[in-house]
Amino acid sequence: MSSKTKIVVLHMKEIIYTVIFLILAVLMITLLVIMFGPKKDTATSAPIVQNTEPERYVAGVYSTPIELNDNSFDVQVTVDTNHINSIELVNLSETTTAMYPLMEPTLESIASQIYATQSTENITYEDDNKYTSMLLLEAVKSALAKATVQ
Repeated sequence: MSSKTKIVVLHMKEIIYTVIFLILAVLMITLLVIMFGPKKDTATSAPIVQNTEPERYVAGVYSTPIELNDNSFDVQVTVDTNHINSIELVNLSETTTAMYPLMEPTLESIASQIYATQSTENITYEDDNKYTSMLLLEAVKSALAKATVQ
């Protein structure tokens, strides 16, 4: 009857570390399966919505250069297939801004009207900045002409 009893001493710190590493390993395996597992084909299950409007523009960013007294900048128009999304002045130096202070407010006024109507027709402008408005409107029309679907 000589049975040898073995006593195993486990420290609580070792048990906690083991449990934490096991949880991390399970999480890592789950993450890898989700990331690199087989993908579901969601394109076949989603309904396809047909756009009934004909495309007016080729989506992209179009610009028209303007030169005023050796100061050059661009009017940039961003469009998607049926909408004018943004109109802005790019490469506008501080010198040009100081020399032509009506340039930015005039473009904002014209752009807000174009956004509302999605057209360059029937744009109104004040007599104070008539020529600035005409210059910017022609630049916008030129950029939109580049974007128009042929």
